[in-house]
Amino acid sequence: MSNDAAPPALTPAESTHPGSAPAEVGSATQPAGAALRRFPDGFVWGSATAAYQIEGAAAEGGRTPSIWDTYSHTPGRTLNGDTGDVADDHYHRWPEDVQHVTDLGLDAYRFSISWSRVQPGGSGPFNDEGIAFYSTLVDALVEAGVRPVVTLYHWDLPQELEDEGGWAVRSTAYAFAEYARRMARELGDRVDVWTTLNEPWCSAYLGYASGVHAPGRTEPAAALAAVHHLNLAHGLACLAIRDELGADAKTSVTLNLHVARPADPSSAADLDAVRKVDALANRAFLGPLLEGAYPDDLLADTAHVSDWSFVQEGDLAITRQPIDVLGVNYYSTATVRHFDGDGERQQNDGHGASAATPWVGVTDVEFVEQPGPSTAMGWNIDPTGMTELLCSIAESYPEQPLMVTENGAAFDDVVSPDGRVHDDRRVAYLHDHVDAVGIAIDRGADVRGYFAWSLLDNFEWGYGYDRRFGIIRVDYATQERTWKDSAHWYRELATTGTLPAPTRHAREGDTP
Repeated sequence: MSNDAAPPALTPAESTHPGSAPAEVGSATQPAGAALRRFPDGFVWGSATAAYQIEGAAAEGGRTPSIWDTYSHTPGRTLNGDTGDVADDHYHRWPEDVQHVTDLGLDAYRFSISWSRVQPGGSGPFNDEGIAFYSTLVDALVEAGVRPVVTLYHWDLPQELEDEGGWAVRSTAYAFAEYARRMARELGDRVDVWTTLNEPWCSAYLGYASGVHAPGRTEPAAALAAVHHLNLAHGLACLAIRDELGADAKTSVTLNLHVARPADPSSAADLDAVRKVDALANRAFLGPLLEGAYPDDLLADTAHVSDWSFVQEGDLAITRQPIDVLGVNYYSTATVRHFDGDGERQQNDGHGASAATPWVGVTDVEFVEQPGPSTAMGWNIDPTGMTELLCSIAESYPEQPLMVTENGAAFDDVVSPDGRVHDDRRVAYLHDHVDAVGIAIDRGADVRGYFAWSLLDNFEWGYGYDRRFGIIRVDYATQERTWKDSAHWYRELATTGTLPAPTRHAREGDTP
């Protein structure tokens, strides 16, 4: 695909590659003699970032602190005491980063807006300088033929709103809707897709239950209230955006849905453990957002924590808004089993170490350690989970278009003597997971695009700058950007729509 003209509209998958044999998932090699997998015309290739992870300029341009500024500046909260104060300095270097997006041949770029940059404090007057930053960025993307996919909330709640109760209180949802309305008014139809929330599971459970994410609270009942108020915020924001821009405005939400498998598939207790995890992690969001109801078993499982009285009459009509695409983030799977109370409960869920658990109300489930291979995050590598997840959603919601809005891997990248990063493991990871998306399409899932996480190495939340997910390396001392082999590989995929073999793609003089 070329960026010389406006990219095609988001359309359902039209066809796959008749007569070709897909690469074996997990093989990291193309089977001898197999035809290369080709993706449908109109399939969207992109990459993604988040404001606090890349922008820096934490106290410039009228921006005020978010919960992640407060959290990262609290001793002991992040690895090495790292903060997002500078990050990738994208606030000043955005033209170079847009050029990288263009040179990669991407159809779309997914980024988030810092709420406290455009509306300091999260209420009251808006900041013209902050709005101008994003308006200029959007203009540059549109001019380059790249579709802006805007995430309104990627975890950086203005600190003043947290001081008033954060997502645990209802007023935050209404404040979010007004922020969404103003951004829709300012950026208008230049934005291709408006994504309300990124991974509300993390915002609610990691932020308010286990405390490993900002704001660092360990209050199970508050976490469940946050679940609902995030769902409510999504619905209110969709209504506000369409009120400003009309019914044709495209809206979305991005969920990190969990693929949980039983340790013993023949065990009724382990299967029930899977059910409990599915209710808390997946159906707590899919239910109200796509069906207008919370699952009865979720309410029963958590009744000893909360009576859910924060759900008011009419709320579930608001949460259930039509969305043009459901964003799906996938990285790994989980293996769970019933915990009988004997010994120490295993908590190998990949969500950070804490004395508190994000799994509110689920005290009889343990997450068992999984065999490798694993990424630098300790997450298992299993592309079949991608296919399983996409097909499961498609089966449950056959009319709902899907898009993989995040997928990628952190590895311990090494700069070679030639100055390059030969990240073969990341290339293999991306290859196998993109192929897994293709298999899901073959099986009937309406998947319309794929966004690699991440465009750049960046501030990786509690892990600071120790974990690198980028297909472009960032030298944090100099801010120099260097394409890794994975970037060269991904450019070939994005510009041809054909899955390249996972071989090294860095060549002398190949970096733009």
